[in-house]
Amino acid sequence: MEEVSLNTKKKYDVVDITDDVVKIVENSGVEDGTCFIYVQHATCAIIINENYDPNICDDLLDALANVVPEGKWKHDKIDNNGAAHIKSSIIGPSEMMFIKDGKLMLGRWQNIMLCDFDGPRERKILVKVVKDEM
Repeated sequence: MEEVSLNTKKKYDVVDITDDVVKIVENSGVEDGTCFIYVQHATCAIIINENYDPNICDDLLDALANVVPEGKWKHDKIDNNGAAHIKSSIIGPSEMMFIKDGKLMLGRWQNIMLCDFDGPRERKILVKVVKDEM
């Protein structure tokens, strides 16, 4: 298992981690298998989506802000980040990708991204590459 560490820059941030994950897969030597990506934070999520147009990431954050508005959650009384916990729970902390011929099977417009809903902070993402046994 490998770890990607990064610092987010804003309270709500979407950071492309595709290159980091690709390097881990390449260094693993696995030709065919599975790659698991998991973020170890309760206020972050991992997505696979388009990052060519940065408006997609902004639209995602805007949509989540409409669905889960700030400042109305019981948890806010503890550390004022109830909405961040709910958003990360909706999106989820992990993704799984197939590896074929040593490459992640991403679609043409797909990238792997960390979503931080309670930054800026240092964030750690775990990446595990598993070789197919068949």
